[in-house]
Amino acid sequence: MKPKWLKLSHHKHSGRLRAHEYTSYLPLAALLVVVGVALTAFTAYASPGPQAGSIGLTGEMPGPAPKVAATIDSPTTQQHLVTSPTTVSGTCPTGTLVEIYKNDIFAGSTPCTSKGTYSLDIDLLFGQNRLVAKVYDALNQPGPDSNVVVVSYDVSPPQGAVSSLLNFSDQLILNTNAVYRGTFPGQTLTIPVSLIGGVPPYAISTLWGDSKSTVVSRNNSLSFNVSHVYTKPGTYQITIQASDTQGRKAFLTVAAIINGQPSIATIATTSKPTHTNQLLMLWPLYTFAVTMVISFWLGERREKHILGGPGMRLHPQH
Repeated sequence: MKPKWLKLSHHKHSGRLRAHEYTSYLPLAALLVVVGVALTAFTAYASPGPQAGSIGLTGEMPGPAPKVAATIDSPTTQQHLVTSPTTVSGTCPTGTLVEIYKNDIFAGSTPCTSKGTYSLDIDLLFGQNRLVAKVYDALNQPGPDSNVVVVSYDVSPPQGAVSSLLNFSDQLILNTNAVYRGTFPGQTLTIPVSLIGGVPPYAISTLWGDSKSTVVSRNNSLSFNVSHVYTKPGTYQITIQASDTQGRKAFLTVAAIINGQPSIATIATTSKPTHTNQLLMLWPLYTFAVTMVISFWLGERREKHILGGPGMRLHPQH
């Protein structure tokens, strides 16, 4: 029996199930929807498009051909020379290839230096030599011809024979196609070579400009190829020397441009994106947040169901 002065009262929440009226699931769900839409839009905008997995090609657009001619400053016209090879030098437009011709026969090539000059050793023909320098750009487009320099190689042919521009039997000459020689590291560079005059058999030595050389013998004057594989990009001066059975010698220098880019077969292949979109890293966090909200919501619904089920409702005792 309790005293009269003792009065017990029940807290208004004791034993009573109330709705979770202060849990803001609707605003939270709306916020997650907005964040998801924004994240999707930014991810799609920042992700690589179809071009990242497409075929990539590189090339050079044709530009204007060189407009400035090279000059031949040395030797000077009407000069008489007694040694061969002789050095031809002068000025040239930077970024071009200089090719020297003697009596319309290709005599050698060399790149123009960054100072706008060139120097090249060439073989001379017996007698008169008409020298001309031509310039070519990277697309092999020719520029204007240089000034013409006429020099004489004052060495009598063997046994007093008379030389002629159409008769080279008393002199050995090396020749090749006058083009920009270029390839890529790891690929074979091939140079066609032809021999004019002389008496077989011939010995041909090629210095490739990378401290390597090759020597081959030829039993005839038919055209043939010399080949080499460079391992590094750069500009190389290839020197080809030939001698015949009677001790005649020929000399030819050719420039080779070894590009520092992949081969065409490698360029024209499908490439995959190599970078990662940083926004993709936010999706796991977003998925985790959505999962947590749904889990809490389902948990509270289950709790309400258990507490509000038969035999589980609490009633205050009086």
